[in-house]
Amino acid sequence: MENKLYYQDPYIKSFTTLLKEQQKDEQGRMYAILEKTAFYPTGGGQPYDTGTLNGIKVIDVEEIDGEIRHYLEKPFNEPEEIIGEIDWERRFDHMQQHAGQHILSAAFEERFGFATVSFHLGNEVLTIDLDIEELTDEQAKAAEDLANHIILENRSIETKWVTTDELSFYRLRKQLSVTENIRLVIIPDFDYNGCGGTHPHSTGEVRAIKILDWEKQRKKIRVHFVCGNRVLNQLHQKQKEIKRLTSILNAPEENLAESAKKQSEDKKVLEKSIEELKDQLVVYEAKDLLSKGKSLSNGLMISKQFKNRPIQEVQKLARAVTAQSEDAVVFFVIDAEEKLQFVCAKGKNPNGSMKDITNKLLSLINGKGGGNDLFAQGGGEARITAEQLFNQGLLYMDVNLSS
Repeated sequence: MENKLYYQDPYIKSFTTLLKEQQKDEQGRMYAILEKTAFYPTGGGQPYDTGTLNGIKVIDVEEIDGEIRHYLEKPFNEPEEIIGEIDWERRFDHMQQHAGQHILSAAFEERFGFATVSFHLGNEVLTIDLDIEELTDEQAKAAEDLANHIILENRSIETKWVTTDELSFYRLRKQLSVTENIRLVIIPDFDYNGCGGTHPHSTGEVRAIKILDWEKQRKKIRVHFVCGNRVLNQLHQKQKEIKRLTSILNAPEENLAESAKKQSEDKKVLEKSIEELKDQLVVYEAKDLLSKGKSLSNGLMISKQFKNRPIQEVQKLARAVTAQSEDAVVFFVIDAEEKLQFVCAKGKNPNGSMKDITNKLLSLINGKGGGNDLFAQGGGEARITAEQLFNQGLLYMDVNLSS
């Protein structure tokens, strides 16, 4: 194979060639191999081109054993001539992003000596991994400024095939992974890089570079950024969200952060107040339940069934009851659709163990739970009805407390 991209002009949008073969791979996917192609296969951090061959969609392109496989949406009759059409919008986006990555990586190396060790071109953002453990706002801004300055100068982007003997004439940014068919992508007096990807003819066509964020990945820094038309798309989307926020927060753009912070703080205060009010309601609910309790020989029975009530609330209610009466014995059941839950508790005066009662009830519902003699809870499958669990629990309570 002479090189990955047989037609080296990345601006080719359509081409005519001949079909060499058409067959299925090991997974049963249909692919075609052409005599020549302008489709770029996945490689070097850059995704594949899409488009059509004789009107049939090309859904993936891979280089395997020196051949370019064009995976097709469906097979075609084997014609003598194949007309290929490249999805130009996708191709040019990849050209902008890949060239922008070269520029930004070179800018980090030029300003700070930070080497790029990996690159990924995603559908929405790009990432490069820098061989450093920390990156400051000032460093990121300086590299971005230099990259955009190189773009504004509209420098040429050249490609050149060289031999290993000729490499000494170029200040390469990173070590090459090949020793033959060496293709350099060159921005004169700025970046010299071995690369087989697609790039525009000048830095001006990249339009702009914007760093969005960065994060630590093991002992590297992963920088997220966008180039070209993606910068405008990001700006458009972010501006829409900012307009929505200014309306929701009723604040101008420059005060959004302050307004959001204030609302967040107000929300926390409100949530705390609501929790306090809920606790007060639980106390009143406990008093009401105690007033309706059933007198026992050695205590006061408080029992009730609930439908889909959070078990945390029911636990609070049980504790509130026993806090108000040392004679109270509590048994609550929660019908939570496909599962059953229960809480049992007692004050210090009645006899019996809530843990023993819980263990017996768990066997009825294949459940899990636990606790101690004064307070226990559990939950499991709705193998029986909530009413049956409630009645059985009251029976166990009566036997346990009487012993």
